[in-house]
Amino acid sequence: MTTTLISAADLAARLDTSDVRVFDVRHDLTNHSAGRQAYDAGHIPGARYLDHETELAAARTGKNGRHPLPDRAQFGALMAAHGVTPQTLVVAYDASGGMYAAHLWWMLRWLGHDRVAVLDGGWQAWTAAGLPVSHEPAPAVQPGQPVEPGAALAGAVDAQAVLANLSQPSFTVIDARAANRYRGEVEPMDPVAGHIPGALNRPNGENLQQDGRFKTAEQLREEFSRVLAGREPASIVHQCGSGITACHNLLAMEIAGLPGSRLYPGSWSEWCSDPARPVAKGE
Repeated sequence: MTTTLISAADLAARLDTSDVRVFDVRHDLTNHSAGRQAYDAGHIPGARYLDHETELAAARTGKNGRHPLPDRAQFGALMAAHGVTPQTLVVAYDASGGMYAAHLWWMLRWLGHDRVAVLDGGWQAWTAAGLPVSHEPAPAVQPGQPVEPGAALAGAVDAQAVLANLSQPSFTVIDARAANRYRGEVEPMDPVAGHIPGALNRPNGENLQQDGRFKTAEQLREEFSRVLAGREPASIVHQCGSGITACHNLLAMEIAGLPGSRLYPGSWSEWCSDPARPVAKGE
């Protein structure tokens, strides 16, 4: 069974059970220390902190994007050190509408672990409900039996596949960045503005209601069906700036009952690092 979302109330009811492991992945792309500082200031009881820059990404070469995927076996060992087993329900939360939590959700599915959910509404939903907040240090990390990578439940493509797709299309790219970044009008994170030629645009912020929770499955299905325009979900590859917010669209499609799309992990930050790769601007 693949899990997508869990409510604050449902998580609170399961918080003391041994088969649940909660991860705080609050983060700020412009202030890399902000997430850990937020965790130290208060977190869901028992939650463990994971850093998107140092633990959930591999070394950067300048050509592989801002958040390259770690080695699957090393990622499995990290999860084992935090007590994750094949029976563990992993719950991820952040304070950014679920975009960092969705990235961990996707990474665990990529590892072959299907018991993973995102806290709907994140930290804000937890505190708004008046649920307990802990200031205790993070639980100790203990080396354990590595979570061996299994058959991936989430697919990925690389830059070469995206480049080849331009001349021989077999999939459609959906860009999760804000519309003005997609059009190339602004670029706050990467050295080149624009988008991958032929990519469609679905800003990931459109997946949320005003209260920060995901829209209903019915709403998401209607909206993504308009974007897909008859395309099969399995023919969709998601990208963003560095492979994080694209996972928000992947999660939204799963919620909508449109499973099977894939991720281009390197995304725009990898794509634009090679001046030989073409760049499009405008709509």
